[in-house]
This record gives sequence, C-alpha cells and structure tokens, in this order.
Amino acid sequence: MSGHVSGKLVAEPTRRRLTERQADTVRRLTEAAVEEIRDTGFDGLTVRNVARRAGVAPATAYTYFASKNHLVTEVFWRRLSALPPVDVPAEAAADTPAEPSAGDSSGGSPEPSAAGARERVVAVLREITLLVSDEPRLAAACTTAMLGTDPDVQELRARIGLAIRRRLRAALGSRADHRTLNALEFAYAGALLHAGMGYTSYGEMADRLADIAELIVR
Repeated sequence: MSGHVSGKLVAEPTRRRLTERQADTVRRLTEAAVEEIRDTGFDGLTVRNVARRAGVAPATAYTYFASKNHLVTEVFWRRLSALPPVDVPAEAAADTPAEPSAGDSSGGSPEPSAAGARERVVAVLREITLLVSDEPRLAAACTTAMLGTDPDVQELRARIGLAIRRRLRAALGSRADHRTLNALEFAYAGALLHAGMGYTSYGEMADRLADIAELIVR
C-alpha cells in the first residue's frame, strides 16, 4: 500500500480506499439500505432516504454511492465477500489450474470421481443463491440493481462475477476447465434473472441450479 494517511485504510467500496471512519459510514449506509428496502421495496428506495435512516448527510451519501443501483449492488457484494473460502480437499485441489485457457478442457488430472466436485459446486451455487433468499424484497432489488448500466455498478458486477468464478473454480478442483466454468456461470446468471422476474423463488432457484450442476459436472 503506497502513501500514508492518518488512520487505517480499508478497501471499500468501488474504486476507493477509505479510512476506518469512512468505512463505518459506508457500513451504516448499506445496513440502512437493507432496512429501507424491507419497508419500501426497490421502487421506493432513494439514496436520500437511506442517508436519513443512517444519520448521514445526503451529500455525504452521494460521495460514496452515485445511485441506488450502486448502493444495492454494494450490499450484495459485501454479503458475497463475507462468505468463507471454499473448502477443497488437498487431493482435489492439487492440480487445479490458476485460470484455464479458452482452449483447455483438460483441467489437469481429474479426481477419480466427479462426485466430490459436483457436491462442492452445488454447495457453492446454493450458498450464493441463498445470500438474499430469506428477504424477497432485497433479493428482487439486488437482481434489478446489478443489471444497472452506471460505471460503479458495472465495476462491482465485474468483481462479483470474478468472485463467483473463483469460488466455482475452487469447488471444481482439478476438474476446473474453461467450458465447465462458463456453463456454470451462464446457468447461475440465467437462474438469477429467472428468479428476479418472479418466475421462481430463490429457494427453488437453488434447487434447480443443483440439478443443472449434476448435469454439467461429470
């Protein structure tokens, strides 16, 4: 870390390094956003109302979050980032490539059985899907917000996608090849959109993704 400022620097939110005090302000805003969504839903959510609930000046809130899409996407990113590392047995991870190339479908020396990889992938997909499943309004808000086009949302969306890919790659272990990872990512993205449009619940989405993972990971 270069440079020096008074107080510890914290990596928070998009493209920022914040002092502990600033990071606390961001935390209060994201927590207030969840509470506000519970009361008003995404349509009634505004950065100004979240700032009021958090006890933060609106102008201050806007220095951290340019839009409600940015704010809600940050909520999802924080929950995803808080997940523990994927637990992979040493024998399954030993030959895992750092990032398979587009033309590589071998993924190193596979485990004797795909059952372990399937089980881990199902667990990863389920835990990601269920991050907001117990709060339908928040789940719908996250789905809508993450489709936003503003630059801060796009950057967070890229981080989220990379984090999910890393978790899936870790879960696959030595079976992590480019095509399998892409298929699982597309399955998750499609299921998220399906649930966000109200065609299925997030609990059902987790079950369907488990079925899809059984078909993909062999």
